[in-house]
Amino acid sequence: MSDLFDKCRDFRAAKEVMALGCYPYFHKVETGQDPVVNVEGKRMIMMGSNNYLGLTSHPAVKKASINATEKYGVGCVGSRFLNGTLEMHEELENRLAEFVKKPASLLFTTGMQTNLGVISSLVGRGETIITDRYDHASIIDGCRLSFGKMKRFRHNDMSDLEKVLKSCDKNKGKLIIVDGVFSMEGDVADLPSIVKLAKKYDARLLVDDAHGIGVMGKNGRGTAEHFDLEDEVDLIVGTFSKSFASIGGFVAGDEETIHYLKHNARSLIFSASPPPANVASVLAVLNILEKDKSRLRSLWENAEKLRRGFKEIGYDTGESTTPIIPLIIGDSMKAFQMWKILFDRGVFTTPVVSPAVPDNRALIRVSVMATFSQRHIDQALDVFEETGKMIGVVPDRKGKSGEGPKTMKEKMRNWMKKLWRVK
Repeated sequence: MSDLFDKCRDFRAAKEVMALGCYPYFHKVETGQDPVVNVEGKRMIMMGSNNYLGLTSHPAVKKASINATEKYGVGCVGSRFLNGTLEMHEELENRLAEFVKKPASLLFTTGMQTNLGVISSLVGRGETIITDRYDHASIIDGCRLSFGKMKRFRHNDMSDLEKVLKSCDKNKGKLIIVDGVFSMEGDVADLPSIVKLAKKYDARLLVDDAHGIGVMGKNGRGTAEHFDLEDEVDLIVGTFSKSFASIGGFVAGDEETIHYLKHNARSLIFSASPPPANVASVLAVLNILEKDKSRLRSLWENAEKLRRGFKEIGYDTGESTTPIIPLIIGDSMKAFQMWKILFDRGVFTTPVVSPAVPDNRALIRVSVMATFSQRHIDQALDVFEETGKMIGVVPDRKGKSGEGPKTMKEKMRNWMKKLWRVK
């Protein structure tokens, strides 16, 4: 007789890797998400956080969160649909709509729930969702929950997008969904071309700007502002867990669509409301963004310094033009090996392998903060150079690639065989 839990008992790969000391996930961060953090008792430069503007520890943001907790308590203990709507929820919705230049917006408890609720309730049977192959997992899951058909186009390939649009039923609704800034590669959607194609084929356009809000555009309003296309994008989705230093999500668009989502998005109706502290934090961040652009400038200055430094060392940073900088390693085993050496030398990063990126395009994801100092950047670049030479992904001073420790390579190879079935 088969037991449902057999698969759980048979799953041993992660534990074996933990025993080897090569496991890259769930490491305990013991301090705030600042440029330097404590991770399991060790001081490290944090280059794996989405705290782009460095606002998680800003005094005004922390004070707003504390004041909201003192006034409203720690939670709303109900959904927005019932008892969970506070005046500050509606205040934030109004502020966000104004910020991204849309008539209305709607809050969700997480960014994941935003995409799940918006996509699944908008797209019905016979209708089509067209997604970029590099779109975030929350978009893919939202598509799966809908009753529509999902079609995908090659990453940022406009000729392939047009081919897909031509194949859609002209008499049925179509929704194009793209990330504004792609979270692993750090490149930007070709919004001008996508807008033109959406109009040509009568499709609607949703931009998930989780990594663009607070980062892109001269005012930090996102990718649509960056391209001066705020009036051309139908729906903008954003999250609070990056630049906005909190947790939650929102969708902004025309009033009729937002009203519809308010009464049909199941992830909104059947989830507890965003806690007061989180909402107050985002309101405080908006105040800072609207009054002070210095952090935005510092973020981009730091991003360019790091990207330039990586290229000088010899790293391939792909098509990145944002504060997300991928170091393209290619081989998954080498990416995990590199993560381990960086971690041991005091630099916290994120290894990314298939299926999060295509096969043979494993990478180390580096995230930039506005609050990095030149010293943080210089120290990190020194470690990246030494590590890259050690494992052979950048040339050494003689122009040859180095080679990492065989024992580490063997450990990582065994892990990859078990976890990803790499030969």
